[in-house]
Amino acid sequence: MSITADHIRDKLIKELPAVHVEVEDTSPNRCAASFKVLVVSSQFEGKSLLQRHRMVNACLVEELKEIHAFEQKTITPEQHEKQQSQ
Repeated sequence: MSITADHIRDKLIKELPAVHVEVEDTSPNRCAASFKVLVVSSQFEGKSLLQRHRMVNACLVEELKEIHAFEQKTITPEQHEKQQSQ
C-alpha cells in the first residue's frame, strides 16, 4: 500500500468525521514515511488528549504499520476557531 497525504486526509475526514484536516509529509525526500497532521473534529469534545490520539491511531491502524514517524495535533472546532482568530 502506498500511503499519501491525500489518503490520510480523506480517511480522517470520512471516519472521524473531521471538519478540517491538514496532512504534511515530513519525510526528508517525501517518501511517505513520516507525517504531521492537524485534525479538527467535534468527536474530540470532552475527550482527553490521549483519547483523541487513540481515536486517530485507531482510524489509521493499517497505515501506521508502514509509517515511521507520526505527529498529530487533535483539536475541537471551537479550539480551531480560537487559534484562527489569534
